Amino acid sequence: MSYDILISFIIATSALALSPGPDNIYVLVQSIANGKSYGMATVCGLISGCIIHTTLLAFGISALIKANENLFLGIKILGACYLLFLAYKVFRSNAEIRFSAEHMPKKSLKKCFVQGFFMNVLNPKVTIFFLAFFPGFLFSETMNTVIQFYILGGIFMLVSFIIFTAIALLAGKIKRYTLKHKNSGLVLKWLQIIVFVGIAIFILT
Repeated sequence: MSYDILISFIIATSALALSPGPDNIYVLVQSIANGKSYGMATVCGLISGCIIHTTLLAFGISALIKANENLFLGIKILGACYLLFLAYKVFRSNAEIRFSAEHMPKKSLKKCFVQGFFMNVLNPKVTIFFLAFFPGFLFSETMNTVIQFYILGGIFMLVSFIIFTAIALLAGKIKRYTLKHKNSGLVLKWLQIIVFVGIAIFILT
């Protein structure tokens, strides 16, 4: 078992959870619009959805690894290329962070949870991202790959939950800081680019 790979996975997951994306921005906006408890309900929904993606990945990719190791290598290469494509998309995007909390209808805590869950489960980009991200961090040559994917999924969910919770609880301060410091969006944009490129290089090497 390689603990270095697991530590690299935790660092990469933390950087991804911190960099602005649809999920953490949605948590931020919900917290600003409706309150911290609604942001937390959204967080729980989003994280719960990751269980589905982890399960699909664990059993699907594990079967491919057993069938053909060269095919698995191809999946990792395609995954690295997809991450580089995401870096390019971020590079071309606007660095401004928008808070569109105005006119957002108030939902119940249950609705926030359910919406967060289905937002995650029904998003094909999340499935593709898991496929691109996880295989490069398998950390043992002897442990069953299904178990390894579930361990990685558990780490991903725990780290994301901690960081998303912090975003929900500190939503007001985060908004004030980003509005006050106009360059914060640019810094976060380049953080995303560095993270995506760094993970892609890690997978390829």
